[in-house]
This record gives sequence, structure tokens and C-alpha cells, in this order.
Amino acid sequence: MEEIGAAFVTALKLIITGDPEVLSITLRSIIISGSATILSALIFIPAGSAVFFSEFPGKKGLVNLINTLFSVPTVFVGLVVFIAISRSGPLGGLGLLFTPGAMVTAQALLISPVITGLSISALSGVRPEIKDTALSLGASRVQIAITMLREVRYAMAVVVLAGFGRAISEVGAGIMVGGNIRGYTRTLTTAMSLETSMGNIEFSMALGIILITIALFVSIIVYRLQRL
Repeated sequence: MEEIGAAFVTALKLIITGDPEVLSITLRSIIISGSATILSALIFIPAGSAVFFSEFPGKKGLVNLINTLFSVPTVFVGLVVFIAISRSGPLGGLGLLFTPGAMVTAQALLISPVITGLSISALSGVRPEIKDTALSLGASRVQIAITMLREVRYAMAVVVLAGFGRAISEVGAGIMVGGNIRGYTRTLTTAMSLETSMGNIEFSMALGIILITIALFVSIIVYRLQRL
């Protein structure tokens, strides 16, 4: 127990003193996961909206599949992206393997079901009278869609934050396609995995505290947005 306490104190010192390695890893994690979240949101919020506003055979099955993929293993996503961007893969010529771009791609793909599914759920929560009122005023399908999206703007912000939380906490895909290269693709979770295996508990704990703090910050924002 004393060893854990000492490790915790040392970890706090690393954070408070602004250890360059800790700050570098934290900033890189935020940039990579933030970029992945923005990319995924730009693609899959419209995709989720298209699914919601469309009627086609198998729609319910598609929505169920999307919701099932919420818990897709990160290592499976990493494997898919690794195969796609490896030298023998269809995207091998892009030279993305073991780069931040590969990690952004993997994380964006990982959170795509979350972004899509929660977008559909958010739109499903819009009061029916809003759509009925827009129809009675002669609004087009596009205008109705815009009106409903405005109604769920705060819910969509929660969707994006949920995606970010999922992205920044993953580890499997990041290691597989990023390589955990120091100063280049090493993030909070991948560094924690490596440092723990090397016995650097204090450094790993410092990164863990930062990760928990980021998660707490995101949760607070989500809570406040849900009350608006």
C-alpha cells in the first residue's frame, strides 16, 4: 500500500512540475483523438441523419447492427486498418502505417458506430409536433431535417464528446497501427501500457491521472449540455 501511495505522489509531482514527456504525450493524445472525432463527426453525423430520415427495407436491422458495433473490440478495428494500410494492402501506397494519420483513421473508424447510432437516437428524441408544425408550414424535407437538427444541437454535442471519450481511451488500435513510437505516435494509453510493462509505475500512474481528469472533464461538459 505504501508503494502505491509513493507512486501516486511521484505521479502528481510529474504533472505539477510539467514534465516535458508527460505534457508531450498528453498533447499528442488530445490532438490525435480530437482529429479523429472531428473527422468521424463530419462523416457519420450526416450518415446517421440520412438513416433516420430515410425509409428503406432493413432499416431496423441496420440500426441494430450499428448499436451492436458500439462495443467492437479496438484490436479488431486496428487489425482492419493495419491490413488496409500495410504495404500489401489497398491503401499501402499512402504510407500511413505507424504514423499519427493511421491512428486518426483507426480511431475515427472505431467511434463511427457511436457517432452514427447516437445521432439516430438524438433525432428520435425530437418531439413529433416539431416535425408536424414544419410540415404544416410547407417545409421541404431538407428544411424539416435542418429544423430537427437545430432542436438536437446540444444532444449532437454530447454525441461528439462521447465519441472523443471512446477515442482517447482506446489502446489496442493505437498500438497496432501507430507502433507506439516515442515522440511521434505514443499516446496516453499506449504509453501507460509500455511504461507499466517496464515497471515505471510512477510515470504510468501520472498518465493515468491525466486520462481520468480528461474523462472527468468530458463527463462534466456532457452533464451540463444534457441539462440545457
